[in-house]
Amino acid sequence: MPRLHQIIFTLGLLVALTEARSDEATPRVWSGLGPERFAAMVESFNAMEDEPVVNLVPNAEAWRWLETRVPRFECADPEVERVYWFRWWALRKHLRHDPATGRKVFSEFITRPRPVSSALGHHLMEGRWLKDQAPYDDYVLYWLRGKEGGRQDHLHRYSQWLAYALWQRWQVTRDTAGWLALVDDLVADYRAWETERGRADGLFWQHDVWDAMEESISGGRKVKHVRPTLSVYMYGNALALARLAAKAGRPEVAKEFQDKADHLRSRIQAVLWDEQLGFFGSVTETLERIPVREAIGFIPWYFGLPEPGRGYERAWAQAIDTAGFRATYGLTTAERRHPRFRSHGTGTCEWDGAVWPFATSQTLTAWGRVLRDYPASAVTSSDYFDAFLTYTRSHRYDGRLYLGEYQDETTGAWLKGPDPRSRWYNHSTYADLLIEGVVGLRPREDDTLEVFPLLPAGTWPWFCLDGASYRGRSVSILWDKDGKKYGLGPGLQVWVDGRRVARSDRLERLLIPLP
Repeated sequence: MPRLHQIIFTLGLLVALTEARSDEATPRVWSGLGPERFAAMVESFNAMEDEPVVNLVPNAEAWRWLETRVPRFECADPEVERVYWFRWWALRKHLRHDPATGRKVFSEFITRPRPVSSALGHHLMEGRWLKDQAPYDDYVLYWLRGKEGGRQDHLHRYSQWLAYALWQRWQVTRDTAGWLALVDDLVADYRAWETERGRADGLFWQHDVWDAMEESISGGRKVKHVRPTLSVYMYGNALALARLAAKAGRPEVAKEFQDKADHLRSRIQAVLWDEQLGFFGSVTETLERIPVREAIGFIPWYFGLPEPGRGYERAWAQAIDTAGFRATYGLTTAERRHPRFRSHGTGTCEWDGAVWPFATSQTLTAWGRVLRDYPASAVTSSDYFDAFLTYTRSHRYDGRLYLGEYQDETTGAWLKGPDPRSRWYNHSTYADLLIEGVVGLRPREDDTLEVFPLLPAGTWPWFCLDGASYRGRSVSILWDKDGKKYGLGPGLQVWVDGRRVARSDRLERLLIPLP
């Protein structure tokens, strides 16, 4: 770690420790949020539908399932609070039993029992915050060992970032034994991708349809373009495998995959960065640039790939430009100024500009990383929070809370309408964006608890994330501007297993040694 970063880190720890020992008159035990109104909220979700599909947890058992698994959350914005609980309520609908393997799995389409791999990374990122990880353990084994002890054939039907998502999950759960047991499976999975989609130059190609992003401006169902999707996903997967192999005591494998990650980073920056557009974009099979900005150009920051301080951060000015990606009802999947924006029709899964929660989740996750790790970026926490709120408000159809496939960027209309397959479409995140992003519980590899809220100052007077399961500990994060909401004193507070370990008068980064 560079000397300056080490000094900053040490000072942060000292501040956290000092604050944790101050204000002795303040109550030292946190009893947590009561369940009553959250239970009533879930009952209101049950009452707004006819439950056409019933899987392992029916509506009648929804609250009992959620109560023991979901970190409780409340805030001064009732719509954010409701959507947070609605998303967990909807996710629970997708938990199924796979008869062929005997494992629990999560579907993407409520009307199709067979799992789809395109949203696997999103599923693991969202689900890592649940107290009960057993269904996700089953789900991962379904994919990696569910076909005669090997991976499912359709795991590679779509691009995905499985190894990286498992690494991120491990940082929350610290299920080291379970993670290490997958090293050979994940190495084999990476090598299969190299055989199927790898290029001689180390990059990867993909049809847009098998990126789950069909009918895009830059892509095609038959062309072998190099897109900032699979190549970047494989960078994240290689990085995760380097970490996994190191912890498994396999230094040669760790070095191999660190070298792969380093090479991919270099090639992606050299080949996919378009200096004229100031953006990461797709190129043809012969590496000719395709002159269009698409939301997939933000994905490199999801994995921390772009090197800071080299000018890449200017791409983010497009996220807040109304001629770029900012629209009334969300972040578009292609720049609005392009002549082929929304040119491919409507209702057949077009990624030529409409708003997709899948892409919004990727972009907002990347955006959070930009704000924390790339201080020269062209966006602020207020810009990020505005985009998050727009995403929150988009969860509406016919006056009710709703989650679907994709939306018109100017009217907010869900473009599949009431199509049953689009209902509760499970291919995005929301709770993860709120927990790690807005509230700021940021997972790490080391034994430091980091809380780094992206909520802009002067926005909410109070919020509470209560009982988040983090490495076997119960973590609660409270913000109470004047101390009147919770009666525990003003400011930002962090509680672990019912005891306060840090506080600050401001919404700021806290680094806390896990007690």
